[in-house]
Amino acid sequence: MSVQGPAAQSVARAHEALRARSDIQFEMATAKPPEIPPWMRWLGRQLAEVSPYLGWILLGVLLLLLAIFLFMLFTTFVRGRASRDAQAETAQDAASWRPTETAARALLAEAEALAGRGNYAEAVHLLLQRSLEDIQRHRPRLLRPALTSREIAGSDWMPEIVRRAFAAMAAPVERSLFGGRSLIRSDWEEARAAYGEFALPKAWK
Repeated sequence: MSVQGPAAQSVARAHEALRARSDIQFEMATAKPPEIPPWMRWLGRQLAEVSPYLGWILLGVLLLLLAIFLFMLFTTFVRGRASRDAQAETAQDAASWRPTETAARALLAEAEALAGRGNYAEAVHLLLQRSLEDIQRHRPRLLRPALTSREIAGSDWMPEIVRRAFAAMAAPVERSLFGGRSLIRSDWEEARAAYGEFALPKAWK
């Protein structure tokens, strides 16, 4: 006992000294659960109230999405049909812009004679000038003196096929008159083809 007594006392003193140290934590504080924000508690109450109806809510959302899809499909179909109708109306309207077949062939023959002599600029300019005269004769209120050929070619009051033909004739004439560039045969052929597709569509098919 005499041996164990002093040893026990020594251990006790060491334990007390260890417990007295402030840099060592001997007790663990009870962890406090995180506080739930008020908005989460409110959301939880709302979800608890509507949970019996979630199936119906999801079904309603799916039906709404289906209705939106069908509406978009319907409007796409309607727009496509309207576009086709507009194209058909434009095609019919384009016919009223065409010269008679006799007049168109006579103009092409006259222009081809100029091109045959290498006067490509004069040939294209002749097609453009006669086309302007046709527009002035059939649509006198559409042309204004201040309009340039480029402005006429970009106008929205002519059917698309008429604008293409007019642009194909106006562009080389503009390069020749204002750009000082001599036209070549390919310029003439492009203008001739554009005019022919408009004025003589059956012959150019």
